[in-house]
Amino acid sequence: MNVLAHIYLSGDSDKIIIGNYIGDYVKGRDYLKYPDLVRKGIILHRHIDDFTDRHPVVHRSKIFFSKKYYKYAGVVIDIIYDHFLTKEWDLFSRRPLESVTYNFYRAMVNNYDMLPDKVKETIPFFIINNWIESYQTLHGIKKVLKTLSSQTSLPKQSSFAIRMLKKNYYSLQDDFLEFFPQLIDYVEKDFGVEISHRITIPF
Repeated sequence: MNVLAHIYLSGDSDKIIIGNYIGDYVKGRDYLKYPDLVRKGIILHRHIDDFTDRHPVVHRSKIFFSKKYYKYAGVVIDIIYDHFLTKEWDLFSRRPLESVTYNFYRAMVNNYDMLPDKVKETIPFFIINNWIESYQTLHGIKKVLKTLSSQTSLPKQSSFAIRMLKKNYYSLQDDFLEFFPQLIDYVEKDFGVEISHRITIPF
């Protein structure tokens, strides 16, 4: 659910952005049904998830939430890292967050016909509630976690998650700032995605 990170790491191609977003909804070799750049986005999504899941810094962050979320702690970290991306946006992008968010919504609407059925069902709600920008606040994060726990097998522990986030806020922020530049470098070097609005980060 690190939606904003996937969008940011897609560069400026609407088709790669779409593929990167729908990656969780396209299983196995079904990605071959899509146009080339959408296919590239789906593959990129899978590699971003794999890189994230294996990273020791992410494992360190998960520890704070594993007591209640168990194997789903990574879902919480995805959302929390997106929170820190919104908070530290000016470190990473020359384009306003609102502009990037609007471009994503526009791309989804303009290419609605190619979206998987599950995405077609959820994207109107996602856009109307401006879910991405809601990640900026703790209230928004709690609302997202509650929504996910009502629709998926994510444990209903949103109050615990917010309590742990508040208690370990700066440690988690440091983890994000250590991890995310490494993820950017991985995507740019291994997949040739040019993030044209990227700022060179002195980490």
